[in-house]
Amino acid sequence: MALEIERKFLVKDDSWRPQAIAVKRISQIYLTASGTTVRVRIQDDEAFLAIKGKAENFSRLEFEYPIPMADAVAMFDSLALDCPVEKRRYIVPAGDGLFWEIDEYEKANAPLFTAEIELPSEDTAFVRPSWLGEEISADSRYTNRALSRKPYSCWSEAEK
Repeated sequence: MALEIERKFLVKDDSWRPQAIAVKRISQIYLTASGTTVRVRIQDDEAFLAIKGKAENFSRLEFEYPIPMADAVAMFDSLALDCPVEKRRYIVPAGDGLFWEIDEYEKANAPLFTAEIELPSEDTAFVRPSWLGEEISADSRYTNRALSRKPYSCWSEAEK
């Protein structure tokens, strides 16, 4: 059984950029409207199908499998419920074998930046760098699924 434990934050500034050790290009769609999340992701030249359960605190079940690129493209073309979420993901070391994944959203979700850290347990301590902003782990508006339905560019100033 796969358990995803992650915390998510807004990013205050770009002082993290010199620390980035990798960048990936990601485009993803969603195949379900509510409940269990089913996602197809194209990341650089690979494709994945993910099934995620409902989050409880900072944890949820997650199962992810590689799929043929042709299948992913066909799903993008015919099964997407809403607009794809497109972003660049930067990997920044967080110490103790942990990594920050900083997402720079593009197109309808620009200029949003978020940072996630995946943890081995909910009570794992981690260093909060100066560029880290408000925690949004429990704010469902910032999930990629929600951003595919209502992109960040459509939010009012009061919602941001």
